[in-house]
Amino acid sequence: MSRPVLATLDLQALGNNLQVVRRAAPMSKVWSVVKANAYGHGLDRIWSALNKTDGFAMLNLEEAILLRQRGWKGPILMLEGFFHADELPLFDQYRLTTSVHSNWQINALKAAHLQAPLDVYLKINSGMNRLGFLPERVHSVWQQLRSFTSVDNITLMSHFAEAERPDGIAEPMARIEQAAEGMELPRSLANSAATLWHPEAHFDWVRPGIVLYGASPSGKWQDVANSGIRPVMTLSSEIIAVQTLKYGEAVGYGCHFRAQAEQRIGVVACGYADGYPRLAPSGTPVLVDGVRTTIVGAISMDMITVDLTPCPHAGIGAPVELWGKEIKIDEVASAAGTVGYELLCALAPRVPVVTM
Repeated sequence: MSRPVLATLDLQALGNNLQVVRRAAPMSKVWSVVKANAYGHGLDRIWSALNKTDGFAMLNLEEAILLRQRGWKGPILMLEGFFHADELPLFDQYRLTTSVHSNWQINALKAAHLQAPLDVYLKINSGMNRLGFLPERVHSVWQQLRSFTSVDNITLMSHFAEAERPDGIAEPMARIEQAAEGMELPRSLANSAATLWHPEAHFDWVRPGIVLYGASPSGKWQDVANSGIRPVMTLSSEIIAVQTLKYGEAVGYGCHFRAQAEQRIGVVACGYADGYPRLAPSGTPVLVDGVRTTIVGAISMDMITVDLTPCPHAGIGAPVELWGKEIKIDEVASAAGTVGYELLCALAPRVPVVTM
């Protein structure tokens, strides 16, 4: 490994975060959400650290098959269900639970000839208006599904758009209750935010995602700072060059940053081609040689420049944490005008990844 940029995954932190979820929702089973290649961490790398979960939830059929091939025998929930009717034989073969959110999926299940019926998650549109059936249709869809020989157990499912807000689930919960009237079915409603902050939404299964990986569902680290959640991914590198700017001299593309006095600048081997956000502005936090400092100037494809004023002894080879245990990914994401989810998922393939 010649270039020093590296992503390190703390698998003990991943297991710890699952236990935090269990403490938050002690009466519920847990779907560990591992979509988007486990939020950029690599499903094949991390799934065994979550093997005490009750089930895995994801989108891609290929990833579900990978889990089965690796030996996972527990439930697997396909959050968007099957995308084409000809995938149903594989759902049958690998015993996958499918969500159902559209009329065409109902028709496909009705026509399917399976070795054994599939468990189904019936998706309620509770106001997010992405996937699911409107509350007034849910009862009739349930009646259809329960009549099919291809369908076994049915669970009601929905999703919250604003569960990070104290009052963010009241209206969706009212719609869900309307939809569920007259049906004594299990429910799976709670995402990470609802799992942490809305126990009234826990029911039978919770579906934590981002919180398992050690970031805040609200995008604000202070909201989970006392929860016991620990960051899983650390993105690190080193100083590869040092420049001393004179007053008025600029650094980086566009000359957006100019020194206000003589200033030492460190050049870090990491850039937007590694997954660091290109729009992170001057002032974005970074840790150099154990000292908190900030980025200065524009993010380049392969390099970042940082202020060495707070760490005058740092030089070439000094360690740099871009995000991780000290510099929380939510801080970096907020500075760049995005969310931690995006940064984790955007880790570039060229960055080596190690587990610990």
